[in-house]
Amino acid sequence: MTDFASRPAVAAATPSRLPSTPGLWRGSSVPTQIRVLTVRSLRALVGDTRAVVLALLMPVIMLVLFSQVFSSLASGSSFPAGVSYIDYLLPAILVNTAMQTALQTGVRLTQDIDSGVLSRLRTLPIWLGSVLVARSLSDLVRGAIQLLIIVALAAAVFGYSAAGGITGLMAAVALALIVGAGLGWVFLAVATWLRNADLMQSFGMIAMFPLMFASSAYVPIAALPGWLQVVARANPMTYAVDAARNLCLGQPVGSAALIAIVISIACAAGGGVVASRGIRRP
Repeated sequence: MTDFASRPAVAAATPSRLPSTPGLWRGSSVPTQIRVLTVRSLRALVGDTRAVVLALLMPVIMLVLFSQVFSSLASGSSFPAGVSYIDYLLPAILVNTAMQTALQTGVRLTQDIDSGVLSRLRTLPIWLGSVLVARSLSDLVRGAIQLLIIVALAAAVFGYSAAGGITGLMAAVALALIVGAGLGWVFLAVATWLRNADLMQSFGMIAMFPLMFASSAYVPIAALPGWLQVVARANPMTYAVDAARNLCLGQPVGSAALIAIVISIACAAGGGVVASRGIRRP
């Protein structure tokens, strides 16, 4: 009769299997988290065709209405010689659309907070900053698609053709996306503290209107009242619009593009710091 106590090999074999037992799952890598959350946001956007249509509606309406209402400005003495109003307007619409997308970046984050998505993500072993990066990246893709559609519509409806060629036009689109991405981080930061979609929308519109209209976007600065000219020259959007316009027109850009990019990077850095702190609030 065999005694189990006389079989030490069995007792020793049991603990030898413990080191090979898989440990607790500590979560995926940060790049994987960002990729999964970005795809999630893009799928939600593509799945709602109403959101896609409405996102395109505002810039298209502005393009059509402004090109007709303000077209007479092209004959004014303060307007650049030999430039049609659609050529003057379209770069401003590109920058403005990118800024509107930046606002929606913050609004969508507040919706995730209100709906409890962020609370559920808190229970997972993930870096909460990946939520912010994924939201920024998904809206950057969405903004790029919007801008390309606007350019296509301008070419089809108004016969728009950039004097700076496809290279200048794509550079203007890229600049608009950089500006929108930088401003998007500012709105993400505000969203992490307001945490309310209605308040975020109201704040965004209050901030956007001075940026849009107190600039060189729709009329030359020389055509503005004296006090507004001072504001327009200090407005960061003026640099972005002027740079995008010169790229599309094939004219020297000067320092405007560099200033717009530096301001965008500063906005992204500052907004990122504030947003990363705000999103950790309970």
